[in-house]
Formats: sequence, structure tokens, C-alpha cells
Amino acid sequence: MRATSLTIALLLLSNVFMTFAWYAHLKELSHKPWIVAALASWGIAFFEYMFQVPANRIGYTVFSIAQLKILQEVITLAVFVPFALFYLKEPLKLDYLWAALCMVGAVYFAFRSKLGG
Repeated sequence: MRATSLTIALLLLSNVFMTFAWYAHLKELSHKPWIVAALASWGIAFFEYMFQVPANRIGYTVFSIAQLKILQEVITLAVFVPFALFYLKEPLKLDYLWAALCMVGAVYFAFRSKLGG
């Protein structure tokens, strides 16, 4: 259970950095040349990888690669939606609910062998 919890915690941290690296420049650096945004994003992405690589290494001891990928995508959505709503001030859309429901289905199919199905 420790490896599972640590994997999830590291993936959450990684995704926070990833989301800022990929999208914060749209709000904060929109008036700057794209190369400035790219360099700033690469700097932030360094920290993403400092969490992502250990998360995947630890996670691979308890999850299959497919399970690890689905877990990553669910965490990405869980981090991105609040980021879009609160940081970028995007409106809440019903599409987020539908996307979340699709992810629940993906989680079920990826993890059903562990669920006894």
C-alpha cells in the first residue's frame, strides 16, 4: 500500500508542475515571445520530471504499465479541472463531467483484475 500511496502523491505533485508548465504561460506570459514561454515551461517541467520518474518507477512495482498510464490520466484530469476553473478562470462545462465519467470507465477496465472482476 505504501508504494501505491507514494505513487499517487508523486503523480499529483508531478501533474501540478506539468499543468503549470503547459498552461500557465497562456495567462502569465501571453505578452512575451513564445521562446520565453517555452524556456519558462522547460524550467517548470524539470520539477515535473523530478516527481514523474520516481512515481513511475515506484508505481511499476505495483501496477501494470496500462494501470499506471490510466492512473496518470485520471490524476491529470483531477489536477487540470480545478486549475482551469480557478487559475485560468475557465467556465465549468458539462463536458468535464462526461470526461470524468469516461475516466471512471477507463479506471474500471484497467483495474478490474485487481478488483476481482
